[in-house]
Parts: sequence; structure tokens; C-alpha cells
Amino acid sequence: MTITNPERRISQNSRSSKPSVARENNPIRRRGVSGWVIVGVLFFCALLMLFPFWLALINGFKPASQYMESGPLALPNSLDFSSLVSFWKGVNFNEKLLNSVLISGSVALLAVVLSLLSSFAVGIGRIKGRIWVLAIFMLGFTIPQEALVYPLFLLTRELGLYDTKLGVIIVIAVLQSAFGTYMLSSVLGSFPVEILEAAKIDGANRWRMLWSIVFPLTKPTLSVLVTFFFIWTWNEFFLPMVLLPSAGNQTVSVSLGALSGQYTSSPTALAAASLAGILPAFIFFLLFQRTLMRGVTLGAVK
Repeated sequence: MTITNPERRISQNSRSSKPSVARENNPIRRRGVSGWVIVGVLFFCALLMLFPFWLALINGFKPASQYMESGPLALPNSLDFSSLVSFWKGVNFNEKLLNSVLISGSVALLAVVLSLLSSFAVGIGRIKGRIWVLAIFMLGFTIPQEALVYPLFLLTRELGLYDTKLGVIIVIAVLQSAFGTYMLSSVLGSFPVEILEAAKIDGANRWRMLWSIVFPLTKPTLSVLVTFFFIWTWNEFFLPMVLLPSAGNQTVSVSLGALSGQYTSSPTALAAASLAGILPAFIFFLLFQRTLMRGVTLGAVK
């Protein structure tokens, strides 16, 4: 007859129960059916968003005869660049592309600079009436552009900035900086005060603190804003259409909207025009995708 030690039995039971507890706490096993359903729904939504781009891609290089025979969903039997070339030359797309790159890049940089300066005063400077100032900035990016277009039209005309790229850059940059200021103010509002006090003790002024301390620590968030501002400005249609009436100053989106009626009888040419307007912004997003994701991740960790 053997007598077992109760403490040893308890320890063995506890060791044997640990894997089962670990299996129960495993997030992959705990996800279950509902988690895979969510993943499937998100994948389906991603396919829906990519579907228009896919249609423009396959129909932009499809011969018109094949489109009439097989419809828009069939893959092209041969690559036909005639529709894209005719559209490119017909609207002088090189000029429109240069205008969009110049306006979008300038707006992105100017809006980020204005957002950083304003949020530094609101978030770290702690000006009086900070809540009301943030509320005004919030109204700036929530009011529809249709309500602002007439005052902006009169203002740019009185200042001699109507039908100029500089006028559109200033207007869109100020409007977008309202969102940037609101976003950065919440980030700088929780900025470590100890770092700023140490800089003051070392004799740093406000400009030195902004350039040497605040700017390096907010680079990830600023890179996210630059990417957003560039893509938003590239897709902007209403304000450039009103403030840039001449053909030499038009952007890609305005030229596509103004000339789309000419291609309603040619679906392949319309698809080629849409593809030419989508691809530059899509390439920019792919180039800065890693910077965008790193900025979002670092901002969340901080």
C-alpha cells in the first residue's frame, strides 16, 4: 500500500490544468466563428471598394469593339492604349498633372505648418478660451464648402488671387489646417510638461522648444497629416472648379469632371480618363503607406 503526498498531487493537478487554461485564454481559439465572420465582412467590403478601380483598369486598355461584344466585366483580349493616348493628348494631361502635384504638395506642406503652429499655441501655450478656439476650428472643417464658396470667391477676387494657383493653395491649406489643428491640439495637450520645463531651465525659448523638442516627437503624426492633406487636395473638385476657371490652371479632378461629358459615348475612353486620374494618388499612397502606418502606430503607442 502506497501513500501519496497530497501536496504533490495538488501540484500535479495544477500543472496539468495550466495548458487547458492557456488554451482557453488563447485569443485565436477564443475568436471563434464571430471573428472569422468579421474578417469575411471586411474582406468583402475591401473587394467592393476595389471593384470600380478594377473596372477602370480592365476597360481602359480594352478595344472598343470588344467592349461592345463582351461587356465591361470581360478581360481584354489585347491591350489597346489608343483611348488613353487620345485622352492624354486631348486634355493636355501633362499640364493638369503638374498643376495637381504642385497644388496638392504645396497645400499639404503649408497646412501642416499652420496646424503645427496653431496647435502649439492651443495645446502647449494654453491660451485663454482654449475650448472655444477648438470649437471654432472644429466648425471650420465641418461646415460644407458650398456655404463658404461665395465669400471665398469674393475674397480671392478682391485680393487679386482669383484664377491663380496661389489663391487655391492658400484657401484649401487654411481650410484643411482647421482639422490638423484640432487633431494636433489633442496630441500636444497631453505633451509631457517636464520636458518643456527642463528646456526652459536650459534657456530655450518657445521657437527652440517647438523646433528641437515638439517637432521631432510629432513627426509621425505630421507625416500622417501630410499624406491625408495631399490625397484630399488631389481629390478636391468643388473649390478648384470655382476658383480656377481657366483651362491652364485646372487640376486633374476638374479636367475629368469638365470633360467627362465628351466621353459618354465611348466607355473605354471614359475608363481610361478615370484610370489616369486615379493612378497618381494611388501611387502616392503606396509610396507613403509604410510612413502612414508607422505614424499611426507610433501615435497610438505614445
